[in-house]
Amino acid sequence: MSVSFQRLLVILISLIFLITSILLILINSKKNLIFFYTPSELMNANPKINDIVRIGGFVMKESINKIGTNIYNFTITDHKELLYVTYDGVLPDLFREEQGVVVEGKIIKNKHLKAISVFAKHDENYIPASIKSQLKNNEYWKKDYK
Repeated sequence: MSVSFQRLLVILISLIFLITSILLILINSKKNLIFFYTPSELMNANPKINDIVRIGGFVMKESINKIGTNIYNFTITDHKELLYVTYDGVLPDLFREEQGVVVEGKIIKNKHLKAISVFAKHDENYIPASIKSQLKNNEYWKKDYK
């Protein structure tokens, strides 16, 4: 075997490994990356009944209604479109009106979603009470946070 043939063989084997690893990364990321639609994007995508989707938006003011034990109706908006949500379960502590929320669920009919899970979002200044108290105890807490 000549030296040039050995180099060519090493380059080909390296390319095969590189292409295989890139394909595995792309296939895995397609399955595991999680995106969400806004209500406007969802309406433009023309979803089908019983599709499972993830929607992000804001809880509309005065839209939270408790129907029964742990059964809630509320409306999500992106200030362009509305999406009506029914959720059977315990809502997160940070869930409230005019707060960011991500809801995963099944489309029942046009503009109506039966939620499987609800995730409340918070702003970048939110610090959990346990971490805040720990920072105060270590005298690291600064009171001039914005």
